[in-house]
Amino acid sequence: MLNVDKLNNGIVLDHIKAGNAMKLYNFLHLDKLDCEVAIIKNARSRKMGRKDILKIEGGLDLVNLDVIGFVDPDITVNIITDGKIEKKKLTLPRELHNVISCRNPRCITSIEQGLEQVFVLTDEKKKVYRCKYCDEAYTWND
Repeated sequence: MLNVDKLNNGIVLDHIKAGNAMKLYNFLHLDKLDCEVAIIKNARSRKMGRKDILKIEGGLDLVNLDVIGFVDPDITVNIITDGKIEKKKLTLPRELHNVISCRNPRCITSIEQGLEQVFVLTDEKKKVYRCKYCDEAYTWND
């Protein structure tokens, strides 16, 4: 049995679909943070069969909950403060700011490099987001 130490202060992202922990790690830019991160891949789960888990030492200010909701709104976010756990339920964010980039070469965001990348949720069932400036579609499966 693998043993990863208990967190007194931090965030545990649980019920990540097996194989998506590294995608989430990259989307959250955890490699750029100066904190301990544990990635548990393919853990056994009664609910899901297999799942991934991310444990991040530090405060909630280290992660963007909108990014987590975008990747998978069914992820369980456990916020641990002084050993006490608070569970947070996520939803798909209505807008994403600087999380994904527009792929349209004619979009103003391709020309104006300092312009914020803004995507708006247009189809909740299919998880389709559209660029606020040019209406280019982006789906998570891309």
